Amino acid sequence: MKKAFITGAGGFIGSHLTDALIQQGWDVTAMIKYHGNSSWGWLEPHRLRPPANLKVVAGDLTDPFRVREAAAGAEVIFHLGALIAIPYSYLAPAAYVQTNVLGTLNVAEAALLWGARKFIHTSTSEVYGTANYTPIDEKHPLQAQSPYAASKIGADKLVESFALSRGLPAVTVRPFNTFGPRQSARAVIPSIITQALPGGPVKLGTLEAVRDLTFVTDTVAGFLRAAEADVAAGQVFNLGTNRGVTIGELAKLIFHLLQVNPEIIHDASRVRPAKSEVFELISDHAKATRELGWQPQVTLEAGLQRTIEWIKLNPGHYRPDEYAL
Repeated sequence: MKKAFITGAGGFIGSHLTDALIQQGWDVTAMIKYHGNSSWGWLEPHRLRPPANLKVVAGDLTDPFRVREAAAGAEVIFHLGALIAIPYSYLAPAAYVQTNVLGTLNVAEAALLWGARKFIHTSTSEVYGTANYTPIDEKHPLQAQSPYAASKIGADKLVESFALSRGLPAVTVRPFNTFGPRQSARAVIPSIITQALPGGPVKLGTLEAVRDLTFVTDTVAGFLRAAEADVAAGQVFNLGTNRGVTIGELAKLIFHLLQVNPEIIHDASRVRPAKSEVFELISDHAKATRELGWQPQVTLEAGLQRTIEWIKLNPGHYRPDEYAL
């Protein structure tokens, strides 16, 4: 068995990646953030009948000793653990630096200590800010328009520095707006679906922002290809579809799939602070296709339909009347 250590394993993308690794026969140590109720997050369904090749450990990325212990023996480290909510980053920026920068440092140090064969680091398209040109390739300048984006740029550059100066076998994957089953209510697609299902109205912020929406199984496939491909340390790969859609267009597409026509109401509380909105993110994934053999397989429409069906079956995970930070 190939041995993997994955941080953020109980989260949206992390749980899908953990499931894929289990299914492919990896020996997986999945680290989740410690909670007093001992929740495994989206790995909770495994609690009653844990797969033989899954070990779940609780901890905190900011604790270097716990991270070091949990990562022992891993051949491949998938680092997905992070604070990700953009609105909350304006309120608590220090927490984002602690988790996303210091936490990344701790995981990178553990990878070097145990001699991991590959370190897969998770970035975000938010590090590009509003595009200077589209589609956005990996050479596009980085611009932090939120404390969250700043913390991720710091983490990305820390990983790059470790690759160049200390031989960390790191590859950075940069997903563009991943969506699908299990995604938090703070994300725009679950928010639109859960508000529209009972008939609306649907409260949204900026309708003009353009996003490149990638279904979660495609994003997970990108992580797996990055782990297996023979590429130079320090490389960065965009994972997106090269298709942009405005939030307004997205809402209308979801309404069409749901066969509803609710009113859209502008909600100022959902608008980012002045000058911080990222207006256009469209990926150029040519490098990932060329060097990783990766390209998206699930269309936006098909991915939305699968997400809608999952939310219909799991309504208890969402509170559509509340705006989640």
